[in-house]
Amino acid sequence: MSKKITLLKKTSKRFLFTGLFLAFISTVALYFYTKHLLKSEIEEELYSTEARVVDAIKKGVIGFSLPPVTEVIVIQHLKNKVLKDTIIYDPSQDEMELFRELSTFKNINGKNYKITVRNLVVESETFLVAIVISNIIILGLTFIFLFYFNTARNLQLWNPFFKNLAQMKHFSLTSKEPIALIDSDILEFSELKNEIELLTNKVKTDYENLKQFSENVSHEMQTPLAIIQAKIDNLINEQGINDKQFVQVTSIQNDIQRLKQLNKKITILTKIDNNQFIHIENVNLSKLINEKIENFQELKQVHLAHNSEKELIIPMDSYLADILVNNLISNAIKHGKKDKEITIYTNKSMMSISNFGEKALVNPESIFLRFYRESNRKHSTGLGLAIVKKICDFYSFTPSYSFNEHQHFFSVHFK
Repeated sequence: MSKKITLLKKTSKRFLFTGLFLAFISTVALYFYTKHLLKSEIEEELYSTEARVVDAIKKGVIGFSLPPVTEVIVIQHLKNKVLKDTIIYDPSQDEMELFRELSTFKNINGKNYKITVRNLVVESETFLVAIVISNIIILGLTFIFLFYFNTARNLQLWNPFFKNLAQMKHFSLTSKEPIALIDSDILEFSELKNEIELLTNKVKTDYENLKQFSENVSHEMQTPLAIIQAKIDNLINEQGINDKQFVQVTSIQNDIQRLKQLNKKITILTKIDNNQFIHIENVNLSKLINEKIENFQELKQVHLAHNSEKELIIPMDSYLADILVNNLISNAIKHGKKDKEITIYTNKSMMSISNFGEKALVNPESIFLRFYRESNRKHSTGLGLAIVKKICDFYSFTPSYSFNEHQHFFSVHFK
């Protein structure tokens, strides 16, 4: 994609290039037009001088030349007139000067004459350059004034748009305050402001309704699940239940626990999607990992080791940090062997958890998808790593998976 630039800079840039192009074209046109006028004036003066010389010869008043301005010589044959530029030495300036030369051939009083008149072009050329330079200076000053005036004027005209854009960037669905947009006397900006207000109000209303619905469903599910759980516990404690019934009831009890976990994890995903975790603090993940290791070792017979190169401190919501670490360690425990050690490695910008495995995952690209499971474990919801991925996306972390030397590696790189 091309590099993005601001609207004001883009319009000013176009104005700048357009103005420079027009100034260049106008200067070139003025140069050649003025040069043509001066050349025409010089030639008109040459013809006028030539006519005076002819008239003087007819009257017998002039019979001599004044080189290089005027030359009159008698010739044998008449020729066509010649109009050209020529260079002649000027003794007063001790340099060569450019002259415009007109040579005509006339038969006057029975004799053939060649009449040559010349006019100095140097002064005209200097005058031409002076006009062009003056034009450039005037156009330059005018252009600079118009450029800054146009920029300032555009900035004033677009000010409501820029302010409303800044408000849109800070718009949050979780905020209770309505978006504060300013009105403009420009019709399009005013209509845009009204449409944004309608859209944001509708989005916030839909968000609140969806949020309320999700919370109500999650809350209402807890009560019947708790009642079912209590009834099953009573049923198990009764004396009249046989072994087959006990196995079936225990299976139902496990499914209820899985349903509770599923409901809890879906609620977490929904809250992350709704941007409800906005509290940021510096969380010491190295310390949190050590606490999790102690808790897991008390509950299960697992071998966990933490190798820390440097303390890992990340700015994020502490609740999400707890879920991130807990889900990664739980995943390693669920899919690792009981007699094999699980190693957690951290440095100042990365966390990696490795557990033993016979072979690599079949579809590693799908491991972070919701409800995806490589194994057929009944107690797995398929949401643990999906929540890890969602948390990483929320904070722009980078999760990854690799397999090396019979070890599964789940890593998170923190920016």
